[in-house]
Amino acid sequence: MNKTILLFFAIIVGIISNAQAQADSIQSTEDNKQSTEEYKTLFSSDKITHGGYGAILMNYSQIDGKDAFLVGMRGMWLINHGVGIGIGGYGFANDLQYENHSGSSPTDYSLAGGYGGLVIEPIIGAKHPVHVSLPILIGAGGVAYISDNWNTYPQSPQYEYNYYAEDATAYFVIEPGVELEFNMVKFFRIGLGAYYRYTSNVSLNAWNRNTKSYENISPDLKGFSFGLSLKF
Repeated sequence: MNKTILLFFAIIVGIISNAQAQADSIQSTEDNKQSTEEYKTLFSSDKITHGGYGAILMNYSQIDGKDAFLVGMRGMWLINHGVGIGIGGYGFANDLQYENHSGSSPTDYSLAGGYGGLVIEPIIGAKHPVHVSLPILIGAGGVAYISDNWNTYPQSPQYEYNYYAEDATAYFVIEPGVELEFNMVKFFRIGLGAYYRYTSNVSLNAWNRNTKSYENISPDLKGFSFGLSLKF
């Protein structure tokens, strides 16, 4: 009888020990799996895909309160379809009319320049036909005060036709944006974007032929822009 009871308890202990060993093995496997899933790295070659695109950018904006057209390009390295890192920039010109001339010989003035720098672009739902990206440009630019006239300047003969950059300066720029993208085909996307251009203050010298001297102006380069991007 005692031998039977001891045998019974030995079997129970064996079953419990075996079950515990299996549970520990399963838990260890789950822990290893969870550990592998948690430690995903950005540049792991077996976890990530790489690609890139080049884009042509065409935007409308207002610069110093006047209509302006911006044309630019962007080149990006895409990581796992989720984020892009690259460079981009724009050139621009507007059509300003400053009233610092006499009525007999009109002089037209405009601002022309450009800016560019590093672009970081998070992409949300890149594999969906319609998705969103959030590019932000951080960099620098330059702007010039341009005259186009028949006029007398200290630098030119009387009545000579001029296209003259009277002054130029550099500035800092940061431009966040949001783009609604459409996957047209596998290698081509169209984006509709809205951006806000923030710049440091600029100061330019312009020749005033009424006073025969230079005067200081501070055009406002900040503002919204809207446009189209063609991404290949």
